Amino acid sequence: MGNCHTVGPNEALVVSGGCCGSDYKQYVFGGWAWAWWCISDTQRISLEIMTLQPRCEDVETAEGVALTVTGVAQVKIMTEKELLAVACEQFLGKNVQDIKNVVLQTLEGHLRSILGTLTVEQIYQDRDQFAKLVREVAAPDVGRMGIEILSFTIKDVYDKVDYLSSLGKTQTAVVQRDADIGVAEAERDAGIREAECKKEMLDVKFLADTKIADSKRAFELQKSAFSEEVNIKTAEAQLAYELQGAREQQKIRQEEIEIEVVQRKKQIAVEAQEILRTDKELIATVRRPAEAEAYRIQQIAEGEKVKQVLLAQAEAEKIRKIGEAEAAVIEAMGKAELLLYLLEYSLSKPQPPCKQCDCSETTGP
Repeated sequence: MGNCHTVGPNEALVVSGGCCGSDYKQYVFGGWAWAWWCISDTQRISLEIMTLQPRCEDVETAEGVALTVTGVAQVKIMTEKELLAVACEQFLGKNVQDIKNVVLQTLEGHLRSILGTLTVEQIYQDRDQFAKLVREVAAPDVGRMGIEILSFTIKDVYDKVDYLSSLGKTQTAVVQRDADIGVAEAERDAGIREAECKKEMLDVKFLADTKIADSKRAFELQKSAFSEEVNIKTAEAQLAYELQGAREQQKIRQEEIEIEVVQRKKQIAVEAQEILRTDKELIATVRRPAEAEAYRIQQIAEGEKVKQVLLAQAEAEKIRKIGEAEAAVIEAMGKAELLLYLLEYSLSKPQPPCKQCDCSETTGP
């Protein structure tokens, strides 16, 4: 008969022995195993992480400076079957403190040997590289014990002759010197940059003022050109208006003359009819036929004479009115041509600058 043994993940169970004198060994962690009474042996070994603090005092470096170095290492027994078997062969039956002492002595020996190959500056300034070197050198030896180095760091480095303090003072002085130089250079660069910024500001201001002056000058020139164009268009419109007015006036006057001629002709016709009526009345009176006939002939002759005179007067009046209208048109056209000539002459002649303001704007015509 036997018992069923269980074990947690933080320790390993070793079952040795068995029926018929078997030397078979069973390694179990985080599980269970069967052990026979009387013929099987069960032992346990811890798999928890062990914290070590290897310390080497007054170890001379490559330059002969004695240093004291303290490190911190995290180690544990590996769980691979072959390596676990190796660890069990060497540490089974020992307590955790005994295992720590064995691994600690191994680490301190490698730490001491590596310190003798490095300078103080290499150890002090690059602790990570130093710790990595110790871990890489010590890992094969502790690995042959079934131990795994999880981490190794340098905790403290100091000496008894104030070498590191002097090194620190030198470095502090160098840093202080570099800081002073940096401050001076920064102030110098700031002054240079400030001067450059002021120069750029003045350049931008000058450029902006120049653009403003150019825009103002262009505006004044454009304004002058617009004013000149407006004056020209105004003069042309005024001249066209006067010419058109003269033409319309001529047409109106000509129509009035024609109306007067027509009215005069109608008046002459009416007078002729009146003469004829009078003549008829004379014929119808009690005058003697001869007297009536003589009187009629005389009246007819006088009427014809008056008619011719009136027609001649009407024609003369027509010719005079037409002549007056044509003369008025010619006079208006002459005035318009003279005005246009004066306008063109004033536009082609250079204009004096404006006296009210000292600008380049010229006065209009």
